[in-house]
Amino acid sequence: MTPEVERCLTEAQSRVALGVLAEEEGRRRHLLVSLSGAHAYGFPSPDSDLDLKAVHVDPTERLLGFPAAPSTAERLEVVDGVEVDYSSNEVGHVLRGVLKGNGNYIERFLSGYLVSSGPELVELSALVQASLSRRVHRHYLGFATQQHQEWERGDRASAKKLLYVLRTALSGVHLLREGTVVTDVTSLLDRYGLGEARALVEQKRRGERTELPRALRITWAGRPGVRAPRARAGGESPPRGERRCREAGAMAGGGAPPLARGALADDRVRACGQRAAEVTPFRRGLRSTGRQ
Repeated sequence: MTPEVERCLTEAQSRVALGVLAEEEGRRRHLLVSLSGAHAYGFPSPDSDLDLKAVHVDPTERLLGFPAAPSTAERLEVVDGVEVDYSSNEVGHVLRGVLKGNGNYIERFLSGYLVSSGPELVELSALVQASLSRRVHRHYLGFATQQHQEWERGDRASAKKLLYVLRTALSGVHLLREGTVVTDVTSLLDRYGLGEARALVEQKRRGERTELPRALRITWAGRPGVRAPRARAGGESPPRGERRCREAGAMAGGGAPPLARGALADDRVRACGQRAAEVTPFRRGLRSTGRQ
């Protein structure tokens, strides 16, 4: 476990995590397992589950056999009083997602919250870092928008949902600006002018289903980028893509769309094709090592 994981898990949670992973390792070979969810986002509560996200490699015969082997394995259960949400994806599927800008997969490699890893991690992480592009915008903005809609439908009461909006938006904007992955929202709040959101973190750390006081609901519903966008002159709304881009930028403390300020240049997008060519032989090499 990395120090980041050790700091945010209790002894009981660490014991359960390692026990579950030992069982799952008997079913598939993990290349890495990362900690996600509230623990990695900086606002765990005593009743937060263990969100374990893994990447595994299947033996060649499973990929070539019929019927085709599923690329995803999942497990959801309570072990010794700890709720565990485990999922693992096959490395080929994951790397294709990385090239498309899937932040879920990118964070498994680059967040720093590693529970376990194999010797291939160094080379894989370098490939993932070099493959970052502006395509991540779609993932982070899409997920933040989804969480915002759920927060609105829930009468703006959920501290967790609102923090997921901020966490996703800030992680995405920071990645576009700096080219680095940061999942702990508490380390980004002050940098992006959202220090007052620490009040939300305090509320969430009391419990997964903690509801926001009315005053906080009103305050955050009225913030730029959180309230519904105003229509243009004449009642015409801006195009959806432009509107959402501006909302994400405003929520992160800026006015211009984050892509306009992004550190990830267009040549990173063009490099995706080259990275795909590099990933394919690497993936084949995993299957020819005799450790399948």
